[in-house]
Amino acid sequence: MSGKVGERATKALLYGVACGFALLYGSAASAWSWPARLDDPLYARPPVLDRGAVLPGDGQPIGCPLGAAVDHPLTLSETVDLALCNNPQIKAAWAAIKIQAGAVGEARAAYLPTMTSTLSQLHTRNEFPGHPEANNSTDGHTLYAGLNWRIFDFGTRAANREAANALLVAAMTAHDAALQKTLASVVGAYFDVLTSHAAVSARAEATKLAQDTVDATERREKRGAAGQGDTLQARTALAKAQLAEQRVRADDNKAVAVLVYAVGLKPGARVQLAEMPDGASTEVVGDLQGWLDEAMTRHPAIAAARAQLDAARAKVRQVRDEGLPTIDLTGNVYQNGYPNQGLQGTRSTVTTVGVTLTIPLFEGFARTYKVQGAAAQAEQSAAQYEDTEHQILSDVIKTHADAVSALSNLEASDTLLKSARAALMSSERRYARGAADILELLSTQSALSDALQERVRCVSEWRSARLRLMATAGVLGRASIE
Repeated sequence: MSGKVGERATKALLYGVACGFALLYGSAASAWSWPARLDDPLYARPPVLDRGAVLPGDGQPIGCPLGAAVDHPLTLSETVDLALCNNPQIKAAWAAIKIQAGAVGEARAAYLPTMTSTLSQLHTRNEFPGHPEANNSTDGHTLYAGLNWRIFDFGTRAANREAANALLVAAMTAHDAALQKTLASVVGAYFDVLTSHAAVSARAEATKLAQDTVDATERREKRGAAGQGDTLQARTALAKAQLAEQRVRADDNKAVAVLVYAVGLKPGARVQLAEMPDGASTEVVGDLQGWLDEAMTRHPAIAAARAQLDAARAKVRQVRDEGLPTIDLTGNVYQNGYPNQGLQGTRSTVTTVGVTLTIPLFEGFARTYKVQGAAAQAEQSAAQYEDTEHQILSDVIKTHADAVSALSNLEASDTLLKSARAALMSSERRYARGAADILELLSTQSALSDALQERVRCVSEWRSARLRLMATAGVLGRASIE
């Protein structure tokens, strides 16, 4: 009779567990396929891991180009896509989201029961020296099944779940912060290369002008219209222009190497950048306070630090609540013996069901120090949050000042370039008529070369500063880049 009762209890226990799992997996049958539900049955995986990261203001996730082919001139958008897909810091931040999603799943799993079972097939032989007729052998199996379900605590699991959720938010916002940091770096490197390319072009044009001047002075010297001194000064100016061109070419190679590293390509890779129009948009930079408010509200690094602080505070509650009583529901089934013991001679089934109340009485004051340590970590997180906020706002102030300065320099550089060109044309006419000396002509040529570089530098600085300001405030997206 007792065997039948034990069998019914075993079936009831297994049936209840099966029903629980059926409810768990069947609650979202229309949402995911079975393999996906088995991978994430507690829905701890955030949607961003499936849809991909989306930059601020964009409707589509970041698209990674197939391969790393750079056999055509790269636009700024293409360069940014390469960098966002190849940057190791972004990859590490993406992996951190997956790690923390697993921690969230563990925190949610603490609310569910745990089950264990052991099945053993045994052969037992008893031998009695001197009485061989009493020797016997037994073949059989033992089965153990256990269930443990914590049905009440004083907030430990809730605090742990809250901390895990906050850390998941911190991981996602830290990934967004890594995207913005990479954007700022790539944008700066991209425009540095454009500026260095333009400087090479300007110096090459200056070298050509200096060569034309040498040719002109040599012809005038042959005709007796100019002295040898003019020719020597023109050749000196040509040598200086060639030296300056070589230096800017070396700087250009360095700028390209920095961009290759920022994009994540192999060292020594050759890249070409698409030509950008000479004109520059002159939108209003905007009020500094508005940018500061935008950064405070939307910058992912500040949001990550805030989430870290929330997690640290929840950790304090978790550590404190771990020292409070807990209530667990337990159930066990033993068939033909007990774990780590031999096989019983007769078939038997033992079923136990109980409620366990655990009251921590004394832990050697360890709990006191654990709570103090968690509180200190919360203080540290608060200080880190303030430091991150201060650093971000300081960067916004600096980049805003750079953008304002770059915008004010645009008009001045355009005026300077027009004046330098007009002055060179006038000097060339005067020199051809003999009304100006070689020093005046060389001076106007040098002024034009400097004006060309200043114009290109000012245009690139404005474009770069405008985008870097948005990245520093945490709101730069592909739409703004394009």
